[in-house]
Amino acid sequence: MFLAANKLKWIQTLWAGVERFLYPEVVNSQVIITNAGGIHPTPVSEHAVGFMLCFSRKLHFFIRNQVERKWKKSDEELLLQFEELPGKTVGIVGLGRIGTAVAEKSKCLGMRVIATRRNLSSSKPDYFDKMVYPENLKELLAESDFVVITLPLTKETDGIIGEAQLRSMKSTGYLINVSRGKVVQEDKLIQALKEGWIAGAGLDTFENEPLRNDSALWGMDNVIITPHVAGLTPYYMERLINILTENLKRFINGENLINVIDKTLGY
Repeated sequence: MFLAANKLKWIQTLWAGVERFLYPEVVNSQVIITNAGGIHPTPVSEHAVGFMLCFSRKLHFFIRNQVERKWKKSDEELLLQFEELPGKTVGIVGLGRIGTAVAEKSKCLGMRVIATRRNLSSSKPDYFDKMVYPENLKELLAESDFVVITLPLTKETDGIIGEAQLRSMKSTGYLINVSRGKVVQEDKLIQALKEGWIAGAGLDTFENEPLRNDSALWGMDNVIITPHVAGLTPYYMERLINILTENLKRFINGENLINVIDKTLGY
């Protein structure tokens, strides 16, 4: 379709991630790609915070008990695992609009917030306590009680969370992925969860979707699975149309568009 569209000048996508569009022919063309950035920070950041609250208050255990009609609150081991978020450290890997929204909400909950950022020379908002270069990712992982992945999927980020990174995390730490499944090496994550390198994982995305029925992740008590729904919101189309109409006005008037993707970087 793209090769046949000889007069095409601009593509407005429906999503924030654009990896599905980046064929070599598209990347090497003059066609502009704009994404749906700005729709997702609220729902995705709320989803990430929801994972953290569930793990902190052990809600995932109680939901399972509810399904089995079990009134169970005397498990001493479980009671000792209860936590509070104030004072905990959240490490955000990928500081775009979604990562920034996670940071802002986390700081409101009294958490310490650290993040990876390519450019550390510019000023940081008050709700960040510390920033590190991406190459110092292991430093962030070692300090974090919750690691929230909000990276786009690119050649550089594909599989970036592997054995070395998971082993760098606290044994009491939780991995939360609300970005793209292929950013995390799923086989290494399963090993980490089985062998106790980390305490648990909140996963909205997976290497292959739908998640296979025989995946070990389904049966793990320390895993919360949602089927790639973190970005869903009743305001999705309203926000998308606002982006589209603003860009259409700019396109007609020959002005710079918003949400333009760097096709070489992939975001």
